[in-house]
Amino acid sequence: MMDVTWLSAILVGAGCLAFGFFLGTRPKPFLLLNKTLKTAALVDDGNNNNKPPLEIEKLAEIIQDFKMVLVVRNDLKMGKGKIAAQCSHATLGLYKKVLHRAPKALSRWEMCGQVKVVVKIESEDDMLELQKRAKSLAIPTHIVIDAGRTQIAPNSRTVMAVLGPADMVDDVTGGLKLL
Repeated sequence: MMDVTWLSAILVGAGCLAFGFFLGTRPKPFLLLNKTLKTAALVDDGNNNNKPPLEIEKLAEIIQDFKMVLVVRNDLKMGKGKIAAQCSHATLGLYKKVLHRAPKALSRWEMCGQVKVVVKIESEDDMLELQKRAKSLAIPTHIVIDAGRTQIAPNSRTVMAVLGPADMVDDVTGGLKLL
């Protein structure tokens, strides 16, 4: 009985080793993602007709460190679950916005581990000022406007997502405290 157990362990180990070798010789996933994003950028879905590439697309070729910062309005006193949902909406909204207009930048962010940092801001006016600053640096943003079905008033701006080269994003959001 003991011989069969050792033999099984050796066979499973050899199988894992062979599988690992097989995966190591295949193209890397981020290269496949790059190809997918390039293909997606060519697909016409009717939403982004004739829109030029975003400025960060050019930066993705020379800058390697990209990140996303989620700016949460602290004055709304949202619960933890509500903040999580609003941050998810902001991330997805910005992802969709950047997908067709800056696929290289999006791919660079994904290769960096999809870095996301959550910070807080004290008012809607402060958030809108931050958005103006980001736009002046040609950094894409997305602000979530809540429907008002649960905790907060309808049409409240809850979270702003900012994506770009880490240094540039820090120029916009670096003075804010972590949530």
